[in-house]
Amino acid sequence: MILMYFFETYLDWRQHAALKRPTLPKTLEGVISQEKFEKSRAYSLDKSRFHFIHEFVTILMDSAILSFGVLPWFWKRSGEFLVYIGVNAENEIAHTLAFLAGVMFWSQITDLPFSLYSTFVIEARHGFNKQTIWLFFRDMIKGILLSIVIGPPIVAAIIVIVQKGGPHLAIYLWGFMLVLSLVMMTLYPILIAPLFNKFTPLPEGELRLKIENLASSLKFPLKKLFVVDGSTRSSHSNAYMYGFFKNKRIVLYDTLIQQCKNEEEVVAVLAHELGHWKLNHTMYSFIAVQILTFLQFGGYTLVRNSTDLFQSFGFDTQPVLIGLIIFQHTVIPLQHLVNFGLNLVSRSFEFQADAFAKKLGYGVPLRAGLVKLQEENLSAMNTDPWYSTYHYSHPPLVERLAAIDEPDKKQD
Repeated sequence: MILMYFFETYLDWRQHAALKRPTLPKTLEGVISQEKFEKSRAYSLDKSRFHFIHEFVTILMDSAILSFGVLPWFWKRSGEFLVYIGVNAENEIAHTLAFLAGVMFWSQITDLPFSLYSTFVIEARHGFNKQTIWLFFRDMIKGILLSIVIGPPIVAAIIVIVQKGGPHLAIYLWGFMLVLSLVMMTLYPILIAPLFNKFTPLPEGELRLKIENLASSLKFPLKKLFVVDGSTRSSHSNAYMYGFFKNKRIVLYDTLIQQCKNEEEVVAVLAHELGHWKLNHTMYSFIAVQILTFLQFGGYTLVRNSTDLFQSFGFDTQPVLIGLIIFQHTVIPLQHLVNFGLNLVSRSFEFQADAFAKKLGYGVPLRAGLVKLQEENLSAMNTDPWYSTYHYSHPPLVERLAAIDEPDKKQD
């Protein structure tokens, strides 16, 4: 864990040095204004400095938790608390829920200063934060309440499956998580997301007509088209799709509509998103995640009965949840390697989706839309190649513009 911290900190320093460059990349000269570049540079450097501090504090706390046996100590204290309130501490589900309640409380306390500073200092300083302190804490309380409602049944189900799973445990765990992910993908946009944002149908007009025509031409089964009030919290912009089979929906952030100069740019951005659907990127990503989840549970089944492993972390019992936590710690380097591979695939998908949008005739507005979004979101203009290769799921703007322009140059 510490070796990974040093490696990623080295990459962070390389990126920090890139952000300090006083000039735009040659590809962006004359495309991005100097004023926007200076603002982007200041914003990126602020976030970079904050990231160094946050990661340093995080590695200190994580190392202390492992080195001083905080997890086993907290597990014992949570059991004592159950006895104090008259609940059988031998009930692993009750014991686990008490442990998780304490962990969630601790996490909220330790994360709160960083969240407040990021939102109300850094984001506000650069004109992005739009939420009030009341809205911030209201969202946090809603999130906690949702965890209290949704978390216990899921935790209880996982514990029962592990206890009763036998030799086919990995299959049962994977099947449960597959069903759970499908249910959450269905319910989240319908029941959970509206608790935090307001979704309204995109008004009738030329933009809606163009989007519907684009979806129809690609045989995309668009059922509903929404605008979400992202501007109540931030001026960052986005767009996404969700839904299964013949019930697809598109959501546009109101900030995206405001930032793009014309409707063609918004439609071009959606053409890129629809390219992911048409090229089956979403399906491939979902399958990859399921395979990795199954392999992860397979690895867990190999170590869950290892008494030595639990004792090495200070536990004299072998609770299901603790076994999962320990397993996550032991495969951290492998997880980073897998994430790196997924990022490589994701960047390839982004290039393909850009090419798909261009093939539909949206090359020029897509280029303009990407530049506009880069400017308005004050995204980093200069990136270190090692850092972006390791961390970025989307290619840097310079690479995307070069890829969009390249076929034209060859044709000319």
